[in-house]
Amino acid sequence: MIRIGNASGFYGDRFSAVREMLTGGDLDVLTGDYLAELTMLILGRDRAKDAGLGYARTFLRQLEENLADALARGVKIVSNAGGLNPEGLAEAIDRLGLGAKVAHVTGDDVRERFPEALTANAYLGAWGIAECLNAGADVVVTGRVTDASLVVGPAAAHFGWGREDFDALAGATVAGHVLECGTQATGGNYSFFTSIDATRPGFPIAEVEADGSSVITKHDGTGGAVTVDTVTAQLLYEIGPPAYLGPDVVSHFDTIRLDPHERGVRISGVKGSAPPDTLKVCLNTLGGFRNSTTFVLTGLDVEAKANLVRHQLESAIGPADLTWTLARTDHVDADTEEAASALLHVTVKTSDPKRAKAFSRAGVELALASYPGFHVTAPPGDGTPFGVFEAAYVPRSSVPHRAVLPDGKVVEV
Repeated sequence: MIRIGNASGFYGDRFSAVREMLTGGDLDVLTGDYLAELTMLILGRDRAKDAGLGYARTFLRQLEENLADALARGVKIVSNAGGLNPEGLAEAIDRLGLGAKVAHVTGDDVRERFPEALTANAYLGAWGIAECLNAGADVVVTGRVTDASLVVGPAAAHFGWGREDFDALAGATVAGHVLECGTQATGGNYSFFTSIDATRPGFPIAEVEADGSSVITKHDGTGGAVTVDTVTAQLLYEIGPPAYLGPDVVSHFDTIRLDPHERGVRISGVKGSAPPDTLKVCLNTLGGFRNSTTFVLTGLDVEAKANLVRHQLESAIGPADLTWTLARTDHVDADTEEAASALLHVTVKTSDPKRAKAFSRAGVELALASYPGFHVTAPPGDGTPFGVFEAAYVPRSSVPHRAVLPDGKVVEV
């Protein structure tokens, strides 16, 4: 059995989770998932400003505080925090001077095929991670691998699985899918939150066995709950057809068996089949500029006030690219001004940065010339860039998957 815990479900998750997971009980591997489509866009903008960036800097700060403890405890750390620059993150970890054996996985960047994109990254699988761990790495950082690969890689390395051990790989993929969103598997965002202690859910752990089966649990004394229902809720998150495609295996979610266990939930029976011949690519492009403001409409004649300010703003800058939403949050005979107020949201999305800025000026100019009681939740600022996500697919054979081992050796996997 290998005991794999997760300490991050997104870039911005609980900073103290790495320390909590290391000190809360026994682990063999600690993972951290920092990447999402939006995160890749954020990192792409970072890299555009400074070519040395492009990775999750929060993860580096967490290691500054906790890597020495992880090394002392013999806990391996595996994370996709490398983002668009896993080599840069690996070098930064080396500079901490703690003597950790650091490896990284690369090859996912396929921007040369999509020159219009800010970022273009193929979802790699688990084998680069496994190669790094087999070479003795203490820390493995990757670029864009699938979230579940952070669990599949360590399990494959630990048990010596081959690429055609599809059932075992599928079982580990399911365990990885449960862990990938952190506390969402232990009661976070859970529909029946009133039935558990949802104040501060603990982060999840998968005790993976040689056949890919696992027990999902958490450290003793932590909040939240691990039940068949909380695990089911996470299993169904971001899932389409039962045949869950991945770069290592197709996991058949209609074969999953969940059973209560004394430490949480046991997952067994998962069947797998050969992965597809293509890899999914996360494409982010800059879509233009966005600006918004919210007008507060208090008291009587809410609809008339909304119509007035809408007519005024559209007359000033034109109706193109504007989206309006009137939220009738007001109550009759309210006891406070806030409870008597409705909210009129307006957003502009445009390819013209001057129009995004003109939106702000026109909104401010209405302050003394519009409906009675005029005010906004916050003054509009300059427009900010927004991104557009698209998925593409490329042949698996055309994407390099490289493990850069602690001694600098590069292995094609």
